[in-house]
Amino acid sequence: MRYGEKVAVDGLSLTVGRQTITAVLGPNGAGKTTTLETCEGYRKPQQGSVRVLGLDPVRERRDLLPRIGVMLQGGGAWSGVRAMEMLDHVARLHAHPLDTAMLSDRLGLGDCGRTPYRRLSGGQQQRLGLAMALVGRPEIVFVDEPTAGMDPQARRTTWELLTELRDDGVTVVLTTHYMDEAERLADQIHIIDHGRLIASGSPLELTRGGTHATIRLVVTRPFPPGSPDSLRAAFGPGTEVTLLDEVSLLVTGPADASTLAKVSHWCEVNDVLPESLTLGQRNLEDVFLQLTGRQLSSTPTSRSLRSRVAGDPEP
Repeated sequence: MRYGEKVAVDGLSLTVGRQTITAVLGPNGAGKTTTLETCEGYRKPQQGSVRVLGLDPVRERRDLLPRIGVMLQGGGAWSGVRAMEMLDHVARLHAHPLDTAMLSDRLGLGDCGRTPYRRLSGGQQQRLGLAMALVGRPEIVFVDEPTAGMDPQARRTTWELLTELRDDGVTVVLTTHYMDEAERLADQIHIIDHGRLIASGSPLELTRGGTHATIRLVVTRPFPPGSPDSLRAAFGPGTEVTLLDEVSLLVTGPADASTLAKVSHWCEVNDVLPESLTLGQRNLEDVFLQLTGRQLSSTPTSRSLRSRVAGDPEP
């Protein structure tokens, strides 16, 4: 997919497994939104092919739309409509919608059901958007930044809901700027940058270091010029040093009893004062920064949220 001279999606190839939570991550401008909008049928690919539930999202859009749910980051509701009016309206567009009162209660919309959309908080608008995406009992749901603007309790409730959906047979595809959210929820993660797929795997596969040690060094003032190369030379072959920002770096390499001592000695020789020195496994944010060199911008019920309908098509 191109916009003028800019290639937004560049030969990207990925697969989302059935009944999984799959996170698509990438820096701003990486091509995430264009990719998902193509899967949702809002954009027609200029080259290549897309299949969702075995269907072409553009040519077979009428057949696909009743089977998917889409949570837009930008809301998708009229500014003056009341929250429950909007949810009830969307429910009436589906043949077998979920009970809107139950869904409202599950997502904590009861207190704002009569509030116009424009007066809802950001977190309330996100919860309404998620409810609108789920009310039609989708087989696959695309959620864009599902917990943006939510308080911690609402965020945790949303995590539980998405996990429940997956366990109930729904396929969930999400984008998020929260690395902890992706690491906690996702069965599979695809990281894209400049429109290309640069890494795929489960959170464990992406973060594990095998027999290697991972050291995060945070210092009190910016590193001297050439610090990554200097520290890499102190360790020798087989060790990778990645500058995460001006005051933190990541060292990944073979682990032995002298690993921390080498970093401490390098700090002493180079007049670098550590603020913290942590030995352990990489987290997803470490992996993301290593791969892209860029940071990302920023009450339960036992009742099932989806009753399986006849058939079990594959995404």
